[in-house]
Amino acid sequence: MGSKATEFDIIVIGAGIMGSSTAYHTAKRGLRTLLLEQFDLLHQLGSSHGESRTIRTTYPEDYYADIVFEASKLWREAESEAGYRVYTSTPHLDMGPANDASLRSLIASCRKNSISFRILDHRDVANRFSGRLSIPEDWIAVSTELGGVIKPTKAVSMFQALAFRRGAVLKDNMEVKDIKRDEVRGGMVVYTSRGDEFWGRKCVVTAGAWTKKLVHSVTGHELPIQPLETAVYYWRIKEGHEEKYAIGGGFPTFASYGQPYLYGTPSLEFPGLVKIAVHGGIPCDPDKRPWTAGTGMASLKEWIEGRFLGLLDCSTPATTQSCMYSMTPDEDFVLDFLGGEFGKDVVIGGGFSGHGFKMSPAIGRILADLVLTGRADGVELKHFRIGRFDENPKGNIKEFADQVGFN
Repeated sequence: MGSKATEFDIIVIGAGIMGSSTAYHTAKRGLRTLLLEQFDLLHQLGSSHGESRTIRTTYPEDYYADIVFEASKLWREAESEAGYRVYTSTPHLDMGPANDASLRSLIASCRKNSISFRILDHRDVANRFSGRLSIPEDWIAVSTELGGVIKPTKAVSMFQALAFRRGAVLKDNMEVKDIKRDEVRGGMVVYTSRGDEFWGRKCVVTAGAWTKKLVHSVTGHELPIQPLETAVYYWRIKEGHEEKYAIGGGFPTFASYGQPYLYGTPSLEFPGLVKIAVHGGIPCDPDKRPWTAGTGMASLKEWIEGRFLGLLDCSTPATTQSCMYSMTPDEDFVLDFLGGEFGKDVVIGGGFSGHGFKMSPAIGRILADLVLTGRADGVELKHFRIGRFDENPKGNIKEFADQVGFN
């Protein structure tokens, strides 16, 4: 080593949405940044590909709202810099049984965070959406204005392009096998499976479903991050009703609490199709995925039939896509220093548990702050520390049930 081609201020390991956003933020600050990806750039094997992700401020946990607000602002700033759009705004609707603990916590979180919302009963929903959506009489819905759909592959590409424009170096097909402290010069040496060595003053690990494996190989420590394979379904709108669910026509992104916990988007990426899927999956080894069609189909079809008034063909999905979650026991992120011999020189961003994509511009800023200054302004990191699992294997204690189903 010793050449400019192999020496960097910051090395980011994993070029999904979190790593690409982090590289953008570090490069934007004038730091020589290397972004490494074990597969091809923009691959479809992890959690950052596909056609859509939702954005919403409504969470049962009250500590996500500020991150989403910041992310919404940063999405627009990055779009302005790139010169094109990846995020389309919509209203957002949460729904579920009126006594559901998660939904009640969501309403309390809205109040605490000054999020404007309106509670709707079944008649209000029927009127608001003109017969396009229905909820049972014992349900309620929470309507908010900050929703939307993000184009994930396009968004990852945007952050990579912006990082490159700022001087970052991007290298794919670089599987990282080890990270070691340079005992002579200080800093870190990153080793790949093909024999490359890169030196960096500091590192950020954003390896998605492979985070647990990499951290274990480097430190021997087992992070409680479980990869899940999940299926995403698109359902055909019956002929003559397509415009009712098209994005831009007032139909919201949505989430449905209770069993099953579901989410969906208006029709955008595939004309005439609506995305509706179960928020859950099957535990797996990310290197030995089953590539299954998913589970919970019967309850999902029943939900669609009841909510969409027969206007969607729920006999079978029109198309199915596979994706990965990286689950923590409490479904909260890991944003922390690796610690041990690495101290604060290696930062971990992982365990995004199927709901982190929307926050990626802010997460990238937070990870950049942590690795550069050892702190992150504007976010309470106690909820995202690795050490919370030492205190309690289940992590953060909550007054409501888990949202994601494991099969």
